[in-house]
Amino acid sequence: MLLFRSSFLAFIFLFLILGVFFPSTLLLFKNYIPVFLGLVMFLMGMTLELTDFKKILKKPSLFFFVTFLQFTIMPVAALVLVKTFNIPPELSLGVIILGCCPGGTASNLITYLCNGNVALSIVCTFFSTIVSVFLTPILIFLLSNKNIDINVISLIKSSFLIVFLPVFFGLIFKIFVPMQKFLKFLPKISEFFIAFIIGIIFSLNLNLLNQLSYSLFFCIVLHNLIGLSMGFLIGGILGLSLREKKTISIEVGMQNSGLGMALSILHFSKIVALPSAIFSLWHNISAVGLVYCWKKK
Repeated sequence: MLLFRSSFLAFIFLFLILGVFFPSTLLLFKNYIPVFLGLVMFLMGMTLELTDFKKILKKPSLFFFVTFLQFTIMPVAALVLVKTFNIPPELSLGVIILGCCPGGTASNLITYLCNGNVALSIVCTFFSTIVSVFLTPILIFLLSNKNIDINVISLIKSSFLIVFLPVFFGLIFKIFVPMQKFLKFLPKISEFFIAFIIGIIFSLNLNLLNQLSYSLFFCIVLHNLIGLSMGFLIGGILGLSLREKKTISIEVGMQNSGLGMALSILHFSKIVALPSAIFSLWHNISAVGLVYCWKKK
């Protein structure tokens, strides 16, 4: 039973070990990361009810507020941290770009594993992604005096295909195909694929680890932890439930690092993308800790 409960950690260690010793094998699957994410979102959709989304949409002020936290706490924290740790200019720009990105789809998966409010997480991610089309370039310009463009259609399309469409099909599939007996196994299947994705991401970033300084590492770690802790604390101040506090914490603390890497490489250089690349690995590691602490709460 203990092994069953700790399966997520076991899966993580398994794929991290494979990432160290057989990175080329995991890299064969790098182009399928969106497919695996979509599959997990489909499985997640099978555990939800339409009433979950109706409740969220009846309180739009909540996901408006979470989006506000996303685009205030993380950009400001990024700016303060790069100044505090005296990060070199190109890497500072990378941290700021990361801080100005919306929440990532991984937040939905971790919210699911942490027994958070998945419907709220999904709505917040989608809404912050749409808002980021306007806010991300503005915030990057204000904080770094750099102009960037965002591919609006591509950003919304990827969010729709990876998040909303699979969840919708999961909801519909459950209505027409009785799956009650198998629902208890879905979290374990999801844990396997999430760990697999983390292993692939680790393999992708393995060659970048030798460029990582202690100051940049601590900057990235603190950026993530500030977002997680502030989201949880503010949720507590507002008197929200534990499920909502966990959800807000994860939504604020987990950035769309994939977008951060894409913007950095497209408009600047590979070194500017390093903070987002390292964050993509670290926020999955910190998420494992959250799952371990919050799964049964």
